[in-house]
Amino acid sequence: MKYSTSCRSLFPNSGISVVTYALGFGLVAVWSHAQTNQAAANLKEVNMAQTTASQKRSDANTDKEAIRPFRVSIPEKDLLDLRRRIAATRWPTKELVGDRSQGVQLATLKELARYWETEYDWRKTEARLNAYPQFVTKIDGVDIHFIHVKSRHPNAMPLIMTHGWPGSVIELLDTIGPLTDPTAHGGTAEDAFHLVLPSLPGYGFSGQPTELGWDTGRIARAWAELMERQGYTRYVAQGGDVGADVTDAMGRQVPKGLVGIHLNLLTPALGIVDRLPAKSEQERAAHNAVATFKTTGFGYFLEQSTRPQTIGYSLLDSPVGLAAWLLDHDTDSYYKISRAFVDRAPVGHLTRESIVDNITLYWLTGTGASAARWYWEFGQFLAAAGATGGTPPSVKVPVGFTTFPGEIWAAPRSWVETVYPGLAYFNEVDRGGHFAAWEEPALFASELRASFRSLRK
Repeated sequence: MKYSTSCRSLFPNSGISVVTYALGFGLVAVWSHAQTNQAAANLKEVNMAQTTASQKRSDANTDKEAIRPFRVSIPEKDLLDLRRRIAATRWPTKELVGDRSQGVQLATLKELARYWETEYDWRKTEARLNAYPQFVTKIDGVDIHFIHVKSRHPNAMPLIMTHGWPGSVIELLDTIGPLTDPTAHGGTAEDAFHLVLPSLPGYGFSGQPTELGWDTGRIARAWAELMERQGYTRYVAQGGDVGADVTDAMGRQVPKGLVGIHLNLLTPALGIVDRLPAKSEQERAAHNAVATFKTTGFGYFLEQSTRPQTIGYSLLDSPVGLAAWLLDHDTDSYYKISRAFVDRAPVGHLTRESIVDNITLYWLTGTGASAARWYWEFGQFLAAAGATGGTPPSVKVPVGFTTFPGEIWAAPRSWVETVYPGLAYFNEVDRGGHFAAWEEPALFASELRASFRSLRK
């Protein structure tokens, strides 16, 4: 399948092409050889150095490769400063519409700020994170933070699961129990996973890259290195949002040990939308959803793809500004989050506490700008791909996909099979949205069990 690089349908008056900002993440990112060769060379040099070092030493790891225990410990002065800044917020006047079409609504954000300043307790989240085994290891020059929970079941399957933006490892925490201890959550011992949850470079407690080139392909290679350092020789991968892009790239790179992937966002759809089926009612609804995203849901993506540094100043200076930016992602999740604050009626696990947990993690780690830079890297990759053209490599491992009804565009099976011929697993569920693992962790875990069941030995 050849992917067009000339269509300018997203912003016809801006000169921005679909291939540059199409959200067709991994399909083009991994075959942009002009950009990926240097990143591949960098990681190859690291791997060669590691191999040479391992031949010369008797110890298990050099300091460079060491996996170091990690604990969260935020100074109290940082929490006091956060509350002070929230209290000092300068508020705009109320929006002039009755919906979110002008952005995050004033009532929603004021209630979030009130809760954040007066009721929220970060120390509970800190303790929760520290209850899990956390580690940091340096890969390709960047410290990678990850949670690593091993199942008590001996034949558990290793799984690396990647969050997205505006999320973090916080959005995946409620899946740890169902995935690692299925017998306590309605499953069987044969459903168990050993779970690795890394924080993307520039996100959370991972290091912030100090050089260009940390794109999807480079992250995918780093994840393969991370799994190798854990001693995992056979594993699976899962991702949504940015994590879907990384996982897709892993499936095309086919690192040693990877035997299957599962996704819950069809990231390549925007790049080939004009070639996706539109005959059934479901297919037409998906096309309408894509069109809506292109016309009214693309603001954050455009800004972060072109000027992440500019928005970054506000994200690191104003906690309420950061909260507004992170909330203004997609319509379904926004209204669910708004309900949690304004109506005190959370949907699934999208509670006030967990939503503010995620925002506070961005604030305390100062990663608003560095997380946004991934989108800039993505834009640079796709621009290079547009200049060279070509056909992306196929995914060479079995692919599973679950469509959640509240996703930005709920992908029909025909769309998924267009992108991933030979689809190994597909299911449509009756609830959940873009943050599926966060909102519906039990349902999400059951989908992963079903998707990877055939790959277990």
